[in-house]
Parts: sequence; C-alpha cells; structure tokens
Amino acid sequence: MPEPRCNSYYNATINDETQYPRLEGEHRVDVVIVGGGFTGVASAVELAERGYKVAIVEANKIGWGATGRNGGQVTGSLSGDQAMTKQLSNRLGCEAEKFVWDLRWRGHEIIKSRVEKYNIECDLKFGHLHTAYKPAHMAEMQATYDEAVKRGMGDEVSLLSKKDIPQYLETPLYHGGLLNKRNMHLHSVNLCIGEARAAEYHGALIFENSPVIDITDGTLPVVTTAHGSITANSVLLAGNAYHKLARKRLAGMLFPASLGNCATVNLTPEIAQAINPHDIAVYDSRFVLDYFRMTADHRLMFGGGTNYSGRDSKDLAKELRPGIERTFPRLKGVEIEFEWTGMAGIVVNRIPQLGKVSKNVFYCQGYSGHGVATSHIMGEIMANAIIGELTEFDLFAGMKHIRLPVGEWLGNQGMALGMLYYRMMENFR
Repeated sequence: MPEPRCNSYYNATINDETQYPRLEGEHRVDVVIVGGGFTGVASAVELAERGYKVAIVEANKIGWGATGRNGGQVTGSLSGDQAMTKQLSNRLGCEAEKFVWDLRWRGHEIIKSRVEKYNIECDLKFGHLHTAYKPAHMAEMQATYDEAVKRGMGDEVSLLSKKDIPQYLETPLYHGGLLNKRNMHLHSVNLCIGEARAAEYHGALIFENSPVIDITDGTLPVVTTAHGSITANSVLLAGNAYHKLARKRLAGMLFPASLGNCATVNLTPEIAQAINPHDIAVYDSRFVLDYFRMTADHRLMFGGGTNYSGRDSKDLAKELRPGIERTFPRLKGVEIEFEWTGMAGIVVNRIPQLGKVSKNVFYCQGYSGHGVATSHIMGEIMANAIIGELTEFDLFAGMKHIRLPVGEWLGNQGMALGMLYYRMMENFR
C-alpha cells in the first residue's frame, strides 16, 4: 500500500506538493521508469528533453524515498572512487584517473544548469567544508587539495588549518579541513519535484501511489500495477534500496543502511551566523561521519551514525543530540523539531551498479550514501544507454562487484560487522 511522506524538514517545507494520478488503464510509451526519486526523475528529464515519451511510476510520492531523506549535500566525494579507478585502468589505462575525477563534478553541473533552466526553487547554495577530525586526517585533505589544484580547481579550494576553523564554524572539534566552493547544498525534495515538473513539461507521464507488482519482458516489456499497465520499449528500475523488483537477479548486491537526520527548531539569525557564518555544508573525515548544514530558515540540519543493520533507529533525536552538542556547545539543549530516517543502498565495493536484468529492462542503484550528485550522473548515463549510446554504461556494467551469497538480513549483519571493524580502526588512523 502507498505510504505518506515522512516527518522530515523537507516534507514540511515543500513549495508545491505533487498531486499526480494513480496509474489506471493501459498506456504505451517509449520508456517506463520505476521509481520517482532522483535517479528516476533525472533520467526522465534527460529522455523527455530529447523527445522520448516517458512514464514515471512511483509507489508513493515523488521524492518519497532516500531522495527526500538525505542531508542535501552535493559533493564531489564519489563513492568507490579508488576501486572504480583501479577497475577502469584495465580499459582506460592512464585516462582512468581523469575519467573518475571529471565524473565527480558532472552531477554538480547537471543540477546547477537544471535549476537555472527550469527556475527550480530549492535553496541552492555553494560552499562545503570537509573537516579533519584528527590531526592525522589532514594528510588526506592535503592530497585532495593537491589533486584539485593539479586538475585546475585552485581557485575553488582552500586548505584550512586548525586556527582557520573558527572563521567558518564555532566548534572545538576540528583540526583543519578542505574548503570547496564548487560543492553545494540544497532542499532535496523541492529539487526533485522541480525536476519532475520539468519532465512533465516535456511530455512525461507521472503516476504516484502506484506500486509496481509485475514486469513482463516479452517482445515489449509491460509494467503492471493493481489498476493499470504500461507497455514500453524499455524499462528502468530506479528504486535503489526501496524496491524489491528483480530481487532474484540482483540478490546479494545491494544492502540497505539506515541514515538518520534531524533538524532543530528555527535558530535566531544571530545564532545561525555565529555557528556557521559562511552558510557552508560540512562533513567530517571519520569512516562513520557526522554531516550538517543550515537550512534556509536557520535550522541546523544534522545527520550521522549510519545504521548498517538495515533497521531504523528507535530514538533518532536521542542518538543525534550528543553529536550536535559536541559540535556546537552553544546549542546544548536545543529543541529538535524534525527527525527522520532513510534507506541508502550500500554496495560492498561502493561502485554504483548499472546493468540489465533482461534484454529491455535496465537497473541503476547503489550510491552508498553519496546519491544526490551521483544519481544525476547516473541518470544521464542511463538515458544515453536507453537510447543506444552505451559507452559509459558499458564501463559501469562491466565492473566486477562482490555478490554476497546470503539473504538481505544476514548480509546487513555482515555489513554492520564490517563497519564495526572500521570504527575500531579509526583509533589507529
């Protein structure tokens, strides 16, 4: 059964709530996209702009899943970049590093240009700080800074020392960091809905509250719900951790992890200015990290403590409050107005998974907590693949992934044990 939106800050501040119809009757299109999150909607915009007749079929509401539950940060921290570079070196040789580096920033350009083109109001702002939780973590910042300068981003990045941090954050925690002016933060649901409106403007059909119950792949695939069906030339599965379609084909490849976020009550402009004077987004350098930013109405949005068991946290505000107060002592006792969780799709080697489950049914999933930018990159690649431009799709479809020969529950326990190991290793890093 369709479910309502969660109690998140994003959903409480939607500019223009969607009221798309339920799928009823029979339809015929070029492409059916199953899933109305960033991957599905971004792919739909790409295809609809090029004149293809597209339908999005969403089980709940546009932006209902992880798209509407994240931290709203658009960064170049591409998940699985090292593993990706290593595998691509076999096919791209010395160009692999440049390909992966350029890929980091493609999602930024897609989002920025789309916001400008369609006048999407989503509180888009620039500026991000990757903070060093320990002095030893500055070596990582230095390496990333050197690479950015080498690649022509010298005017967009700055390496900060411990004494520089008070200019950007009122916190005792960090030992320096890497400031990146290209990275962004935004209102995720308003962006997704704005992109859905853009796809609709170009002729896309959008159906909400329409869980898909079957996909038959004969000469032409047919997507079926309880009240209707759509026949298409191609189908894209874009549900990530939330859908259960083609689970036999995709078993053991993707595991859900619960990401927790909260938002405080409105802070005064003076307090907001004091704790984050440049209105930047932040995440720290630990394996299991905290991330935070200010909203447009002066709330602190704070997330962290990823739960790899696959279960939602029981008392999220209680779990996140110590991190807030440790980061910003001024906010001790601050009231938390919104709290919510979302399921990210975690891949063992962190490389996004693209491929086909049959001749005409594609899938795209697995951003491992870096989905806002990555979903837009993959949306472009998937749209190209569906219309026959397969070069980049084949690169990702050819990646070797670790498939765990266990069920989802047992796989999640293995992932949780693995992250416990990394937490322990944090002491030696």
